[in-house]
Amino acid sequence: MRLDKFLKVSRLIKRRTVANEACDGGRVSVNGALAKASRDVKPGDVIELRFGARTTRVEVLSVGEAVSKADAPAMYREL
Repeated sequence: MRLDKFLKVSRLIKRRTVANEACDGGRVSVNGALAKASRDVKPGDVIELRFGARTTRVEVLSVGEAVSKADAPAMYREL
């Protein structure tokens, strides 16, 4: 699954366009390397999001195309 789509489906970022802009702006890294929105994400990857002074690190646990709002937090684990 594409990184921008994962961020939206998992509800880490509210909109896919915002996720795209965050990737283009260099605020998202996967496994320690800056990532483009088109990068494939798989279980076990560590995603780091930087917004202002706040940094969020999560590990991808599962990838799914259509996930309900209640099940979205099960897609990742905060580190």
